Amino acid sequence: MSQRRDSRLPRLPWCLALPGLLLWGGCAGYQIGTPSLYPDQVRTVYVPMFQSDSYRRNLGERLTEAVMKEIEAKSTFKVVSNPNADSVLIGRITSETKRVAVENRFDDPRELDIDLQVEVRWIDRHGGVIREFEPIRYSPEVVGVGGSAPLFPEVGQSVATAQQLAMQRIAEQIVGMMELPW
Repeated sequence: MSQRRDSRLPRLPWCLALPGLLLWGGCAGYQIGTPSLYPDQVRTVYVPMFQSDSYRRNLGERLTEAVMKEIEAKSTFKVVSNPNADSVLIGRITSETKRVAVENRFDDPRELDIDLQVEVRWIDRHGGVIREFEPIRYSPEVVGVGGSAPLFPEVGQSVATAQQLAMQRIAEQIVGMMELPW
């Protein structure tokens, strides 16, 4: 009886290890963590001041700051002030509109929408396109990004705070588009 028990014991660890080996082998191509979300060849990003076609002052500066903070906070990239970085993220605010969404019975605005449209181009240091984003508007390396935010003047909200919210949403979209496609 003891001979049978001894012959079964060596098989037991292999029977337990086999499913683990199969699972590990099936997941060999997967990557885990934030470094797997972004291109390996890019470590630094230079973000020149976003240009603005709007007549409102400082929109380009404020959007550039929001994008730089978002890149530092949510990606593995380091924002640098050197134009010889691994990549360059170029942007332009193409339009800024404010429209009435809700009026009261006296035709006074109760809610307005602030809308910003931005073109973004992400290139490597040699001028090659790192990523082509959809939808493509004018050329393969340019993508349009939009963000809007509500404005409630009756509760004391200003145009500047609504614009800042729209810019934060645009910055989140831009950094999200810098991720590798699934």
